[in-house]
Amino acid sequence: MIFLLDDLLLAPIKGVVWVADKIDEMVETELTDDSRVREELLELQMRLELDEITEDEYQQGETELMGRLEEIRKYKEGT
Repeated sequence: MIFLLDDLLLAPIKGVVWVADKIDEMVETELTDDSRVREELLELQMRLELDEITEDEYQQGETELMGRLEEIRKYKEGT
């Protein structure tokens, strides 16, 4: 009887913790997904080839995206 009462009283808290855990998992998955960064690199390359951006803009974007890929790689190695 006591355990049932405890479960009923703690249910809202357990629900919030469960939702927070799921959000944390989703954020980590999104932050460590390098396929999205690779797609952005391809898009950047296409924009350069279509003369939508300059070589300098391409270099700047590529440097940023390669940095993000490096951060993802380091994070994955650390976990």
